[in-house]
Amino acid sequence: MKVSVLSIPVRDQQKALEFYTEKLGFIKKRDVPLGEGNRWLTLVSKEAQDGPEVLLEPAPNHFEPSKVYQDALMEAGIPYTQFNVDDVQKEYERLIDLEVQFSVKPTAMGTVKVAVFNDTCGNNIQLVQEL
Repeated sequence: MKVSVLSIPVRDQQKALEFYTEKLGFIKKRDVPLGEGNRWLTLVSKEAQDGPEVLLEPAPNHFEPSKVYQDALMEAGIPYTQFNVDDVQKEYERLIDLEVQFSVKPTAMGTVKVAVFNDTCGNNIQLVQEL
């Protein structure tokens, strides 16, 4: 068994696609129309193009419990998921230059350094660097 697709709930798939590709640097892998304006829209990391795909899932628009859960995580400041990076400080500075909004600046926490940003689509995302 292996992980092939992880989903992130987004309120606007096109806006999420632009943010995740233009600011975060992911690459679009699949974009299949599903009807009613929805898409099977997946991204991959530039560094692992054959690795797990990130599905930009429009669930909050169609499934109220998903929206409630997403809202509760945002209000509590809890990240929906995390992405690992080699250098949190360097990635933080790159993303600040692209006007990404951070709620947690790079902070050492034991054996990791973390930072948390808003993906503009309803989620806090945590960056993690293993020290």
